[in-house]
Amino acid sequence: MNLKGLEALRAFMEGGSLNGAAERLHRTQPQVSRLLAALEDEVGFALFTRTKRRLVPTTEAREFYSHVEHALYSLDDAMHAAQRVKARQRRHVRILTAPNITGALLGDAIATMTAEDPGFTAAIDSRSRLDIEKWLGREQFDLGITVLPMDNDAMDIEPIASIRAVAVMRHDHPLAGRRRIHAEDLRDLPLIANAPRTVMRQSLDAAFRKIDATPTIRLETPNGIVACELAGLGVGVAVADGFVARSSLKPGMVIRPFEPAIELHYVFILPKWQARTPTINRLTSLVRSAAIEEAALANQQWLESEDKPA
Repeated sequence: MNLKGLEALRAFMEGGSLNGAAERLHRTQPQVSRLLAALEDEVGFALFTRTKRRLVPTTEAREFYSHVEHALYSLDDAMHAAQRVKARQRRHVRILTAPNITGALLGDAIATMTAEDPGFTAAIDSRSRLDIEKWLGREQFDLGITVLPMDNDAMDIEPIASIRAVAVMRHDHPLAGRRRIHAEDLRDLPLIANAPRTVMRQSLDAAFRKIDATPTIRLETPNGIVACELAGLGVGVAVADGFVARSSLKPGMVIRPFEPAIELHYVFILPKWQARTPTINRLTSLVRSAAIEEAALANQQWLESEDKPA
């Protein structure tokens, strides 16, 4: 039996008219009419009473449709099941994250995945956190990595790890000899800061408000890696994400705990409409394990700076 004819019948019964059926099927009314006429020929009895203005389903059509409806929805379920199976087998992952996170959290995990599975592929779309929020509803990614706060009912939010912000500077900076840097120490010094409206920048501004001061911003950048590199060149002090600072560490660059503490909470964002594949599960496991280990090392440095006052 012709499947297109059965789908046309369902569209007509649900849409209530030829026009409604045509809209549901994205076809013209004459096309739908021909599909229904062909189905009538196939079943061997009248499905509609035809008037000048409309088609009216016959009693036989309604009885027949009760079986067709059940069969088509069973077929729909089977197709969705096939799509889920196919998705589980897919080894390509579309990743949405901030530019500075790729090296800080993703690099080693991606390297491990490619070594483990030659068939693994990924597309990494680097965007600012604000852009990530705008992109959440576009259904164009499988896995996102960002910093809280994040509130979206269409997403599953899963924790990765938390880390504190740090102060980054060149080794010969006047503050480099201190074990811990306070906001008060930076009151009148040139700073390299993240762009306004970022979580890191908002947290830095809040830290300075606690001491009734405004940070002296020499340079602004949306990229934490760039901020750390400029600080390492002696342009100023950067108060940066601990993950980003540690991944950017180079000879001659100094990292110190920053007070008051700024906690950054990293999370995965996973679209609820996407099937969770083994590839995604493996990737998230690698990223989380590396992040937790790195956060533990950073926390140890923080504790050691408490044991030995400046």
